Amino acid sequence: MVRVPLTAEELERGLRLGELLRSARGDRSMVQVALDAGISVETLRKIETGRIATPAFFTISAVAEVLGISLDTIARTLETPQSQQEVAS
Repeated sequence: MVRVPLTAEELERGLRLGELLRSARGDRSMVQVALDAGISVETLRKIETGRIATPAFFTISAVAEVLGISLDTIARTLETPQSQQEVAS
């Protein structure tokens, strides 16, 4: 199966997601958050650095629960600037 390359928007959204998760993690260790979420440390590291720009929903849901972030907050953070402008209009 051939993967379709990610768009610039998808890559940028992955970086915003990583920023949000790193910020929410604060001084908690990456190891503890990953263990609590039931994912590998490497997966969390890749998400936080944007190397996995489109992680699985259930992965993000698990990490969000551990970090105390609502999925609504994540969705708002990941909206494109164009989408945010449309909402404001």
